Amino acid sequence: MALVRGDAQREPMLTIRLVPHCSLTPRGARAFFCLVCAVSFTVAITFALKGLWPIFPFAGLEMLVLGWALAISMRRRHYSQTITVSEDRVAVQTCSPGGREQIEFPRHWAQVKLHGADTRLHPSRLTIESHGRSYEVGNFLTEQERQALAVRLTRSVGRINESPPLD
Repeated sequence: MALVRGDAQREPMLTIRLVPHCSLTPRGARAFFCLVCAVSFTVAITFALKGLWPIFPFAGLEMLVLGWALAISMRRRHYSQTITVSEDRVAVQTCSPGGREQIEFPRHWAQVKLHGADTRLHPSRLTIESHGRSYEVGNFLTEQERQALAVRLTRSVGRINESPPLD
């Protein structure tokens, strides 16, 4: 919980910041990519010199796909969601490489819902809903983290027509 000073008074507020797990740094990603490229092209050149030249284009294609996947993983590092619960509202701010998006719900009418997955292989969906609007939060979290967040948000936001105190 963080206390943020309002205009004339102090308003209790809970702020939850969600970011994806990204243990690989950009420098580490470059080193990993260079190492894998060196090994792959060394093997491909060795086979190409023995007359098996079709291996070389496939090695290049594999490295292109690996580079693309690493770039997407590195871009994901800049994605975050900040959920702010105050006395009268629930705000969700999503920051991504494409820009920022913010949505607010009146806390008294907001509902936190954890929608189960359709199949065992799909993750559940955690949404905040009010007045016919819905917004998904924590789509990059693991199932256990999403369930824990749902419990924490339900305890903070409350059910419809109730607003528990923010301690």
